Amino acid sequence: MKRVGIKDVAREAGVSTTTVSYVLNHKSSETISAETSQRVMNAVAKLNYVPNLNARSLSSRKTNLIGVVIPQTEPGKEFMFSNPFYGELLSSVEYTARKHGYHLLLSGPQSDQSYSSIARNRGVDGIIIVGSYPTHSLGELRQLSIPVVLVDTYVKDPVFHTIGIDDRLGGQLATHHLIEQGHRHIAFVSGAVSEQGVMQKRFLGYMDALNEAGIPVKEQHLYFGTVGLDFALSVPQEMTRRGSVETAAFAAADILGAGLIKGLRKLGKRLPDDFSIVGFDDLDIARVCDPSLTTIRQDISAKGRHAVQLILDALDGTMEKQERILPISLVLRDSVQKVI
Repeated sequence: MKRVGIKDVAREAGVSTTTVSYVLNHKSSETISAETSQRVMNAVAKLNYVPNLNARSLSSRKTNLIGVVIPQTEPGKEFMFSNPFYGELLSSVEYTARKHGYHLLLSGPQSDQSYSSIARNRGVDGIIIVGSYPTHSLGELRQLSIPVVLVDTYVKDPVFHTIGIDDRLGGQLATHHLIEQGHRHIAFVSGAVSEQGVMQKRFLGYMDALNEAGIPVKEQHLYFGTVGLDFALSVPQEMTRRGSVETAAFAAADILGAGLIKGLRKLGKRLPDDFSIVGFDDLDIARVCDPSLTTIRQDISAKGRHAVQLILDALDGTMEKQERILPISLVLRDSVQKVI
C-alpha cells in the first residue's frame, strides 16, 4: 500500500503543502485561518496520515531523540534493569521527554565504548549520562555541539550540566543515625567503590560518621560487591564466616538493604531486634519489605525531570551551564532498633 504523504493531505484539503506543514508543526501565521487549519486536520484524519519523522529530522536537522546512557560498570550484568533505581529514573525521563515531543534512545555501553560514537551514530539532539566516572571518555562529547547532562556523576567540567545529590552527606546521615541508636559495630554494604563514584562518596560519609564518634573503621566490617539482591543475600553468610559482631549495617542502596533483610532472616535473625539496617534511595522496595526500611530519601523522579528540562532549555539556547544538587533526608521506618 502506498504511504500517504503530505502532498496527498494538501490535495485532499485543497491547500498547499506549505500550509499543511505550518498547521502540523503548529507554526503561527496570520494567513492561515481557523477554517483552513480545521480542513487540513480533517484531511489528516480521513487519510490516516502519519508524519515521516525521518524526513522531518533531515530537513530540520533535529531527530527529537534524547540519548540516555547508563555505563555498564559491572561486566556481564543486566545492570540498568536489576536495580529499580534505574526504572524510576528512566520512567521520569521518558514521561518528561514525551510530554515535550521527544523520544528516548537508551544505551548501556561497555566501559571501552565511546559516548560520542553513540551520539554521532544515532544523531541524538542531546544526551543524558547516568553514573559515569572521570575515567570514562567524556571529552569527545564537547566536540559534538549537543547539550550533555551528567546525572550522579562527580565530574568537574566547564561545559556539561550536572544533577545529583550530596552522597557523602547521605552516607554520614545514615551511619550517624545508627550510632545515635547505640550501635558501634556497623557494617558497610555496597557495590564496587570506584574513584569519584557514588558508592565511594557514600563510603566516605560512612567513615566520616564513625570518625566523628571515635569508632575505628574496621576492614572486617566492609562488604563490597555488586548492587543487586544476589550479593546482598550472600553478605550475612560472609558475616558468619568472618566471625563478625556487627549489630547494624548501612546498605548503600535500598536493593542491598532488602536483600540483607532476607539473608539475615534465612539465618534465623530477628529484625530489627537482632540487627538494624539503614538503606539509601527510598525506593518502593523500602516501603514494602518487612520490616520496612529506614533509608536516605532522594527524589529520583526529580532527577529525571530536571535532566530532560536542562536538555530542552539548552536546545532553546536559554541557559548557561547548570549544576543542581537536590535535597536528601532521613526517612524513619521499622528496620532500626535502639541498642540498650
